[in-house]
Amino acid sequence: MPRSRHHRRLALAAAVGMLAAGVTTAATAQAAPQHTATAATAAAPSGLNGPYLYLGWGSPPKATDVMSATGTTQFTMAFMLSDGGCNPKWDGSRGLTGGNDQSTINSIRSAGGDVTVSFGGWSGNKLGEKCSSASALAGAYQKVIDAYKLKSIDIDIEASEFENATVRQRVVDALKTVKQKNSGIKVYVTFGTTTSGPDSNGKDLVKRGAAAGLDVDGWAVMPFDFGQGSIDMAGATKSAVDGLKNTVASAYGLSSDAAYRKVGFSSMNGKTDVAGETISLNNFKDMVSYAKSHHLARVSFWSLNRDRKCGSGTDGDACSGIDQGTYDFTKVLAGYNG
Repeated sequence: MPRSRHHRRLALAAAVGMLAAGVTTAATAQAAPQHTATAATAAAPSGLNGPYLYLGWGSPPKATDVMSATGTTQFTMAFMLSDGGCNPKWDGSRGLTGGNDQSTINSIRSAGGDVTVSFGGWSGNKLGEKCSSASALAGAYQKVIDAYKLKSIDIDIEASEFENATVRQRVVDALKTVKQKNSGIKVYVTFGTTTSGPDSNGKDLVKRGAAAGLDVDGWAVMPFDFGQGSIDMAGATKSAVDGLKNTVASAYGLSSDAAYRKVGFSSMNGKTDVAGETISLNNFKDMVSYAKSHHLARVSFWSLNRDRKCGSGTDGDACSGIDQGTYDFTKVLAGYNG
């Protein structure tokens, strides 16, 4: 079982020294205004605004309860990993189908929502490394796409999978095959960042994607765990995404406006893994407003499991560490429609 991003980032810190478009009529909106956010979100592109939900730890909430409480209809289900070979399993150990992960996805869909499956994360065996070729890796991705008839996938490329140039190329080539074989599927690629944008590995990944002609629907950075203590996290997020936009614009030959529409971010809610670094609810509201102003391709956060105030004896995998209402961050995210 992989550790949470919370735990994975702690390990990193130590290592470095410390959907189909819907139409809502005016009459329907007036008759049931409480459903406006849900209807708007349902009309959004698959994967646009799904918070990460992880069923392996952190007292995961019941997805349908979250939908009722927040109006959200999208979830990013994490993480799909290797079982030790080129075969996908939840956390590398739970069966691809037939278990709690599938029943959760079924319940979300029955309630009118949908999911994006996220591959990778910080720890555990990565398919990008365990599959020996791009065609084999594409086949592993395809197994998951077929199993759940997915409209979108997220490649959360981190750690050794991200740091190896051969693996980065393999992921790019595999995703190009996925795009060719699955008409209309949304592909998002998520990775770490500096406050000013992608590091050398991130820039190389985007450049390889452009050189291969890979149409990524959203390149997304994770703007947290900067290791700089108490800083303006909303400002740092905007700066990081601006840097990503510049990288994508340069690599793909896009205008600034077009490049913004191909990038995004996955934040963290509340206290991060770095002492003194906190993303407040007001920070997150500011970040989502920034996303709206630039029509970013994807906005998410890690994680739904943490979207609540801590109780006595509750660890950081199951709560945010700040004073907040239950699902406050998810409610803000549910209002993001691009």
